[in-house]
Amino acid sequence: MRASPPTLVAASRAIATQREAMLARWSEWLGERLSTAPVVGRDLVEHELGVILDVLTVMVGPLRREVKHIWCGVTDHYGRLAATRGLAAGEVVEELQYLRELLIRYLAPAIAALRPRQGMALLLRLNRLVDKGVAAAVAGYTDVLVSGLIARAGDDPSDETVAIDPDAVRAELEDFARALQAITGNGTHGT
Repeated sequence: MRASPPTLVAASRAIATQREAMLARWSEWLGERLSTAPVVGRDLVEHELGVILDVLTVMVGPLRREVKHIWCGVTDHYGRLAATRGLAAGEVVEELQYLRELLIRYLAPAIAALRPRQGMALLLRLNRLVDKGVAAAVAGYTDVLVSGLIARAGDDPSDETVAIDPDAVRAELEDFARALQAITGNGTHGT
């Protein structure tokens, strides 16, 4: 069972149309977690959430194969940033699971309007995308923790600060947005 191209295009448009509302709701759900790390500000995390939504919008549509590597990269990056924010592994998973709930809530009317077979195919595709994103985020998160442990071997274990340059993070997010724009030919909302 596969979602048809018109179904995918409709879903992609629905996400793009509701992007700002979805972003606001996601930020609201994350609440105080967005500002727990002193170096990683709320605006930086919200910017990354916006890039994730922009990439997901294209991942649902006909250019999904072309942007697959960007999806893996941006969700891996999200996990890496979550580690520097001081989140637990479960919190990284939970934050990206909110994306699944957003998609269900905001796309429900569009999915309900489809034939049952098309709606089910679309839901399965969305779930697979979120699952792949969660897996990439956990891998990125784990990579940061392991590299930090290796780097600190023999150092004072009480020193658990992770150095991060917000400007470098912003530049990395802009690189994802530019790569997406190069494929789609459209500007992204988050930049």
